[in-house]
Amino acid sequence: MNAIVTQMVILFIIVIIGYFLSKKKMMDANFDRKLSVLVINVTCPSLILSSVMGDTLPDKSFILPLLIVGFATYIVLIGGAFLFPRLLPVKAADRGIYSFMLAFGNVGFIGYPIVASIFGANAVFYACILNFPSTLLIFVFGTLFVSGGEGKVRFDWRTLYCPAMIASYLSILIVVTGWIPPKVLSTPFVLLGNITVPAALLIVGSSIAQVPIWRMFSNTAIYLMSALRLMLVPLLILYLSRLCRVEETIANINVVLAAMPVASYGTLFCIQYGKGEVIMAEGTFITTLLSVISIPLLTMFL
Repeated sequence: MNAIVTQMVILFIIVIIGYFLSKKKMMDANFDRKLSVLVINVTCPSLILSSVMGDTLPDKSFILPLLIVGFATYIVLIGGAFLFPRLLPVKAADRGIYSFMLAFGNVGFIGYPIVASIFGANAVFYACILNFPSTLLIFVFGTLFVSGGEGKVRFDWRTLYCPAMIASYLSILIVVTGWIPPKVLSTPFVLLGNITVPAALLIVGSSIAQVPIWRMFSNTAIYLMSALRLMLVPLLILYLSRLCRVEETIANINVVLAAMPVASYGTLFCIQYGKGEVIMAEGTFITTLLSVISIPLLTMFL
């Protein structure tokens, strides 16, 4: 329990540093926009590739069952993302932002360290495969939610061959073929991938600095969304997993991943499309803050 709380506090501190860097004029909207482009198109794909560039490759027989559980989970999450914002006290134009916050958690940045803290380092592989649908869908439905607005959703086929998606396809290919890349090739991707977490969290903190503190803690809809994102939806997934008799360890890891705070990429997408940045920053900040309590609490149900 202490390890989980410690990990959450460490990551939250990076968000706070981003906040103060913005207040000190060391980061601003223009810098955030450029850095977000770098993260989305370079460091994030590198992080995805580096996850399968270790000295040993995982057992291929686990891939299909984990993918099935992962995709089934995102059917629930995305289905809820379309439904729940209509029940929240938010403007129609903002529903897509809330849909994103409900559908996508901060798995890549926070999920993997938390899974390692709870279940051990070997469980990270399970988390990577369970998170593959998120990697796939966040660049399809994620951009769809953020860019759509007022129900006018346009599917952009280019998301299927953006850098992060290409990296996802290559990572699956590496595991299936059993190829272990040499150090001279894998190390650059590992180093670039390591930039992703601090860079994205600094951007979140910088975006939060643009929002008045009083507003951040006075948005009722954000708290309702947080309750759904952090506790109610993960408990629903836990119930469905037990109902479908999913293997206990896989089910528990999957539930923890589903309970992550709002994905940091939401802020990056909002900056990229020039809309909803304030709401997304509020949701990311509040859910990250509350997750320090909610994730340890959720583990009591496992």
